[in-house]
This record gives sequence, structure tokens and C-alpha cells, in this order.
Amino acid sequence: MSTLQNKIDFAAVLRVIRANPNGDPLNGNRPRTDYDGLGEITDVCLKRKIRDRLQENGYAIFVQANDRKNDSAKSLRDRAEKFLGDKLSSAEQTIPAACEKWFDVRAFGQIFPFKRKGKAKDEDGKGEGISIPIRGPVSIGSAFSVQPVDVASTQITKSVNLEGDSDVKLSPDRMGMKHRVERGIYVFFGGMNPQLAEKTGFGDEDAEAIKKVLPRIFENDASSARPEGSMEVLKVIWWKHNCKSGQYSSAKVHRSLKVKPDGTFELERLEGLDPEQIDGF
Repeated sequence: MSTLQNKIDFAAVLRVIRANPNGDPLNGNRPRTDYDGLGEITDVCLKRKIRDRLQENGYAIFVQANDRKNDSAKSLRDRAEKFLGDKLSSAEQTIPAACEKWFDVRAFGQIFPFKRKGKAKDEDGKGEGISIPIRGPVSIGSAFSVQPVDVASTQITKSVNLEGDSDVKLSPDRMGMKHRVERGIYVFFGGMNPQLAEKTGFGDEDAEAIKKVLPRIFENDASSARPEGSMEVLKVIWWKHNCKSGQYSSAKVHRSLKVKPDGTFELERLEGLDPEQIDGF
């Protein structure tokens, strides 16, 4: 498979209705917002959903969610060592093997920081180790709402006391809080760099695989915080340049998309660069 031949920029317009798109564990799991009140879905959260959809489509994924593991690996280190083995001893062997094996490694990159087994400790008493960085060609930014969002909070029964015979006096149930965004239109941008793709072997077929799953990133992703139908991809915009360096900067391409609070949008015309508009699933 040849590596990516054309620079690609993309964007996705999302709609949230009475859901918590990305809770902040350091803030009581409230939906993330910035200092201006705009809702936020982090890039890490979005990549997790893309990985899950790719895994469902049969691609090998290195960073798997705990509830979606399809192998016997107990950790990322265990997964790496089971496949790479002695190849972990050098970047020259690790990088091509890991990129060929795992889709998310050759797309998003990865760091392999491991202690070498059987090595004597250094002067600080720490074992000698390795850290092999892989820089991926696919970058994705956080999604932000186009307007400040309203966050509603509801008190709920969080857990039920199962220790009925315990000497510790506990109430029969425990209360907690549940938070949600009432309504919001979010947008995120991403890009694919052909120069970095040459380093990882990311190809045109890989780009098409991501393009295919972007409209479906919320499929099979429902939960109590995100009920079925509460999260939706309205539109994916896909700009494919005619060369590796790109006809325009990604910043100029991203600015050409103006998303309105109702989810509709306008696209400024860039001469020679016609975006493909893909409906959400």
C-alpha cells in the first residue's frame, strides 16, 4: 500500500441534545466547558470513538478500551511485548513493526516507554529503559460548541447499599448528581499530513477508512450519560488537496467553514479545492 499522496483536511459538525458528551472527572463529571462557556469534547475522547469504530470494522487497534478488548493482553505493555517481542529493543525495529500491525499507531502515533528486562540498575537505582516515540500523520483537535452551552444538573440515586449485614451504618442508597448539556452544536477539525505518513506507512486506504467511520463515531457508543439519539454527526466536510504540501494552509481551510447555532453552515469557496460533504449516519 502506497503512503498518503495528498494532504487532507476534514471537519465534523455534531449535535448534542440532553447528553453529557465528555464529562470532566476532576469537576464532578460535569460536561467540559472553557472559560467562555463553550462546550468541549477533547481530542482524546474523539480519538477513542474513532478507534472503537475502526476496531468494529476489523482493524487491529493498539490502545483498546477495556470493555472492547479482543485479545488476552493485560496492559499496553503486555500487548506490545506479545507482538513485538525483541523488536522493542530498538526504534529501527519497533516503529515499522508497530505501524504495520496497529492502525491507530500509524495514524495517531504512539510512545513506547518500557523498562528493558534483565538490565542492571543505573546509579540512581532505576532500571535502564527505552522510550520510542512515533509521530502520527493524523491530527484531531477538540470539538467546541459554536455558542455557550447550558448545563443542567439532576440529583439521582447513585448506588444502592449491598452491605445490609455490615456493622457500618450506611443509608439504603446514596445520592449523586448527573449533569447534561441541554442542547449544543459542536465542530471539530482534523488533518492528515503526507510527509509524516511516509514515516508510519499511513496510506490512502487508511484515510478512506477514517473517512468512512467519521459519520458514525457515535454508533454503539450510547450510555446513561449519552442515551441513544442524543449524540449525532450532522455533516463531515472533507477537503482533499491536489498535492502533498496542500494548496492552502489548514488554518485557511478551517476558517472557510462557518457553522451556525442551528447546525447549518456556510463554506467559503477556495479556488481549486472543492470539499466533499458527507451526511452523518
